[in-house]
Amino acid sequence: MLRKYFRTILLAWRQLIKQKTRLAVAVVGIAFANIMICTQMGFEASLFDSSTAPQRSFDTDLVMVSSHFKSVYSLKNFSRERLYQALGFKGVESVSPLYMGYGKWRNPQTRRLLTILVFGTDPRTIAFKFPEVEQNRSQLQKLDTVLFDQGSLPEFGPIATLWQQQAIVETELNDVNVRVGGLFTLGASFGAYGNVITSDSTYLHLFPNHHPQQIQIGLIKLQADAHPQQVAQSLVDDLPDDVMIFTNESFAQAEKAYWAKTTPIGFVFGLGVIVSFIVGIVIVYQIIYAEIADHLPQYAMLKAIGYSDRYLIAVLIQEALLLAVLGYIPGFIVSLGLYQLAATATMLPIFMTIERGFTVFVLTVTMCLISAFTTMRKLNSADPADVF
Repeated sequence: MLRKYFRTILLAWRQLIKQKTRLAVAVVGIAFANIMICTQMGFEASLFDSSTAPQRSFDTDLVMVSSHFKSVYSLKNFSRERLYQALGFKGVESVSPLYMGYGKWRNPQTRRLLTILVFGTDPRTIAFKFPEVEQNRSQLQKLDTVLFDQGSLPEFGPIATLWQQQAIVETELNDVNVRVGGLFTLGASFGAYGNVITSDSTYLHLFPNHHPQQIQIGLIKLQADAHPQQVAQSLVDDLPDDVMIFTNESFAQAEKAYWAKTTPIGFVFGLGVIVSFIVGIVIVYQIIYAEIADHLPQYAMLKAIGYSDRYLIAVLIQEALLLAVLGYIPGFIVSLGLYQLAATATMLPIFMTIERGFTVFVLTVTMCLISAFTTMRKLNSADPADVF
């Protein structure tokens, strides 16, 4: 049985290498489809990872937002009083209000203005998981001092380099002179190309028209023995319906769903994967169909001397699998290079994962097998009578 299996592989390989130019075209075509799929999946994953990075950085168990919540990058205000009402619920240990808004950051070297996302937090509480925020809490307590995200795009200026060299970096944010008191790493996203963290006092100084009793996010820490889902349900049941309550994970999933289902960019990336898959099927189909058409008399001869349709179909499937492997390897290698190039150029979290690499390989095998099965009718048309 094993010997027969290897014989089909050998026959499939011989059939493929008879037309070296055609084989090369097939490998390039499959590799191109792989590169397209990897690129689309990579950018889609970076979209989700970067857009949910702020939520995953919050040091909290539950999150309170306005009932009009759609995305963390377009939050609506709700009453700060509503957050403090949560302190009266069983299982709640502490709360922390968080301000979020877009400000105008001036590059200290080029003087160019760019939009940056500003987080305002009470420095007496722990709102973020970044160890740098905890280390620079004393700096945050100083008015008009910010912590700068060193994962921001280079267009904001070489802030990290200047800070490490001088320890004093000053610029303007919303036409207010601010000083960089430290660094942290969150990273750019499709919603914000740069980020800074300030104290709540500095935030209100930067946004003088913002009412201090109106916040964008409420962070709720629970007691060690509290169950997040139960406490969240209690808050939902008893608080007015002008706020929504999420666990931290469901908050991130809601953000992911927003980008995937509501925004055009999420649809485009998903469509790109489908189109790339179809392109791969068409390319492999044309190659296998042409190979069968050129060798139809040989297949008819094999039938005449006793080889069954099942055996010839097995050869066809082996050809498809060989093409899948031959096309996947160069496509995967080129995709790794493109990921590195894109990550360096965009500062987005674009990287290959084992899961994605395996998924793309399965898609490659699937599209090759689909192409093989669609060409079986042509193979079945090989008639031994035509040989004589």
